[in-house]
Amino acid sequence: MREFVVGDGGLATFFGRVNPHLDERQRRVLAGSVARALGRGGIVAVAEATGMSRSTVQGAVAQVDEGMKVSDRVRAPGGGRPRLVDKDPTLLADLDSLVDPETSGDPMCPLRWTTKSTEHLAGALREMGHVVSADTVGRLLVEMGYSLQAPAKENEGAQHPDRDAQFRYLNGQVEAHLAAGQPVISVDSKKKEVLGNLANKGREYQHTGEPTRVDVHDFPDPKLGKAVPYGVFDLAADAGFVTVGSDGDTAELAVASIGRWWDKVGSAAYPNATRLLITADAGGSNGYRSRLWKRELGALAQRTGLAITVCHFPPGTSKWNRIEHRLFSHISMNWRGRPLTSHEVVVELISATTTRSGLTVRAERDQGTYPTGTKVTDAELAAVPREAHRFHGEWNYTCNGERLKSRPRKRTTTR
Repeated sequence: MREFVVGDGGLATFFGRVNPHLDERQRRVLAGSVARALGRGGIVAVAEATGMSRSTVQGAVAQVDEGMKVSDRVRAPGGGRPRLVDKDPTLLADLDSLVDPETSGDPMCPLRWTTKSTEHLAGALREMGHVVSADTVGRLLVEMGYSLQAPAKENEGAQHPDRDAQFRYLNGQVEAHLAAGQPVISVDSKKKEVLGNLANKGREYQHTGEPTRVDVHDFPDPKLGKAVPYGVFDLAADAGFVTVGSDGDTAELAVASIGRWWDKVGSAAYPNATRLLITADAGGSNGYRSRLWKRELGALAQRTGLAITVCHFPPGTSKWNRIEHRLFSHISMNWRGRPLTSHEVVVELISATTTRSGLTVRAERDQGTYPTGTKVTDAELAAVPREAHRFHGEWNYTCNGERLKSRPRKRTTTR
């Protein structure tokens, strides 16, 4: 018998030829007898060959062992133990009422404050008088069209009435600057990263059984501190520039990073530039309400002689900022599964980020200090050479730089 099974589909061929000529009871007797004759592994082999469930074959083996009496009784098609939902007609309705989002939020629902696991659902159904197991609940949920799903981030909250108009205005500014050969950059600060031999989200290929060993607890190390990346993405060049600071994520760090990009990359890439367009989020260190951001931008415009225009994305729409999906997402994928043990490691991993479309990234360490809580007075803000645009001047404005044509522009470096 064992040699028969080893042949090319011998067992499946055997049952395929014989079973059509047998009734349901005879098929079970044959399956149980063959599984018993095969010995160890016989139940699995017969189940795979016949398409029966393992529990059915196992039950057939038990019946054969007990000794089945000869009988002319044949189970009618569809016979067998009745389905639970047939014996309990209200089961599906009660289960649906527990799982459905609209009814499960009812304060009277037994699962209002608990997870909707199959164990909890089965317990709630038993309290309602049903006799059901967690496995049965899981099977019924699939039949009813339910599946395990995570929340989807789609609700953006209340939208500003000029949300779409601001998108169109911003896009028009981008197109106009690019058509004129003027630089356009998208800026933002990336999430702070705790440094150390700590677990980092994601996986990468390693030898089996040899994962990178990291600390069990993610306690910050005061000696290592945190990495504070601030990014500049050049839309025309498809190139990123990231400064990795270790101090506060402030407007001073943001503008210092933009100034560093201009001094080391932008001025060489755009030698004839007279304007610079910055697209930024509405909040954070480069938010439109930040006085310090505007004061520092004014100083940068004066130093570089550029007319720096800023267009902010409407509140709640930061995910549309180009830098998020054109630069930051690729950085996160590049260092997935690797512990960020130092600022130098962060800089190297960011610098090594590339894409098939040709993205290049330059990263540098910024060891400057950027204290939080800096106040900008009304007089300081009024002194900023800033001109608000007619359309939503709070979101769109230009800081004018005055370049002295009689003297060559002095190039300095920022922190």
